[in-house]
Amino acid sequence: MTGPAGRFRALWDEIAPVGRDERSGGYLRYALTDPELRLREWFRAQADRRGMPVTDDGNGNLFAHWGDPEAGDALLTGSHFDSVPHGGAYDGPLGIVSAFLAVDELRAAGVAPGRPVVVGAFVEEEGARFGVPCLGSRLLTGEIAVERAAGLRDAGGVSFAEALGVRPAGARPELLGRFAAFVELHVEQGRAMVDAGAPVGVASAIWPHGRWRFEFTGEGNHAGTTRMADRRDPMLTYAFTVLAANKEARLRGAHATVGRVAVEPNATNAIPSKVTGWLDARAAEPETLTGLVDAVRAKAAERARRDGTEVALTEESATPLVAFDGDLAGRLAALLDAPVLPTGAGHDAGVLAAHLPTAMLFVRNPTGVSHSPAESATDADCAAGVTALARVLEELACR
Repeated sequence: MTGPAGRFRALWDEIAPVGRDERSGGYLRYALTDPELRLREWFRAQADRRGMPVTDDGNGNLFAHWGDPEAGDALLTGSHFDSVPHGGAYDGPLGIVSAFLAVDELRAAGVAPGRPVVVGAFVEEEGARFGVPCLGSRLLTGEIAVERAAGLRDAGGVSFAEALGVRPAGARPELLGRFAAFVELHVEQGRAMVDAGAPVGVASAIWPHGRWRFEFTGEGNHAGTTRMADRRDPMLTYAFTVLAANKEARLRGAHATVGRVAVEPNATNAIPSKVTGWLDARAAEPETLTGLVDAVRAKAAERARRDGTEVALTEESATPLVAFDGDLAGRLAALLDAPVLPTGAGHDAGVLAAHLPTAMLFVRNPTGVSHSPAESATDADCAAGVTALARVLEELACR
């Protein structure tokens, strides 16, 4: 394969095997674990190959600079390497690979930036290891306290600070102030562009969303000797809450997912003493999201009273509605003749949007499936994404 698609495939194949699970076909690239660390080394090697010095913000975020690293008014692009458990190949890494290839396209055309161009790789975007999504960008912007971030622990008890090898630096306003804008390219996580027949799109907004932890407690007991009438089973309350979340989301045109659960003692022949479930909730409007979570909380509490159990709800993360810079989105949509669409997925761009003009480009996903091995994109569409990003970088940094 030759041409833009061939160049994309050649670079993509360098990272495609890293962290891939042979059984599921998905990826296990948790932040700061061996696969993701290998990709971070790959990032440094790619930057070195292009003569782009790499800096680290002290929070685990990497930046490769085409231009003076100390200069201001820089244009930032890039994405993340980490994945959800058994996630797809494109979510995150596509934005980093495309950024390096876009730099290559501009250089091959003899285009030099009038302002620095920076390729970024953000740490723990998915929150799959330490529980808080967009952790790296939240630290950089000061949207999470250093103490809280440093103390976050993975399933094995390793803290974020231990995995990072240093206490995170936290907010870096002097670094953030060097960026004039951020453009993140990402695989689409839906079918809007398939329906529109477009290989590349521009984001308008990110739905407000968050994660809430439900802890249901009851009385652990023997499955064979405890009468049904005598049970205080938190699994029943948990199960009812999952169904209630599904119903309330459908009634509101919102999204609710319980995709993670922990059970104690987790024995087949024991009534649980505790069940913990994590709710991911999203909606187009903030008031809809608030109403959804409040309704699920009320339903869970009412069911707990009937079951003789207790329930506690803790908000682990919340991201408000993010409307991307309208002028920038309109400018890029006109430049690329691309459709404009919202998304229900969170991104580092959503965090950075509160601090600098931000835009997102989407590359078509023919399956419409994401966070799954079925996530995909054709080499031709990925090459179109690279060309679109190169045009955006030229428009914003080279004119």
